[in-house]
Amino acid sequence: MTREPVIRLRRVYDPPEPAADGVRVLVDRLWPRGLAKAVAGVDEWPKAVTPSTELRKWFHDGGSAEEFRERYEAELAEPGAVAELARLRSLAGAGPLTLLTAVKDPASSHAAILAERLAD
Repeated sequence: MTREPVIRLRRVYDPPEPAADGVRVLVDRLWPRGLAKAVAGVDEWPKAVTPSTELRKWFHDGGSAEEFRERYEAELAEPGAVAELARLRSLAGAGPLTLLTAVKDPASSHAAILAERLAD
């Protein structure tokens, strides 16, 4: 019987919780400002599943959340992202996987979209 993967969303600025976090995966394209790598406790940084620079800039210039989702899902369907998604699913199947982002509300961010795709 396969167990249900545990995928958590957290801010990268919050202190690591080693017992609950499992593998900590940064899902932002850029390293978070003011955060030392030693403090962040990031295990993986797979840029193939992060929103592209172009998509991020488009969204910050006033793009809609609905269209962002469509464009980001299209990026996640590209071969490099598909391979990385499969690897992350495998990690999630082995134990907790925590997706880390610098955004203030991870539940309303690209990290939530990514978590949905990983849970499929």
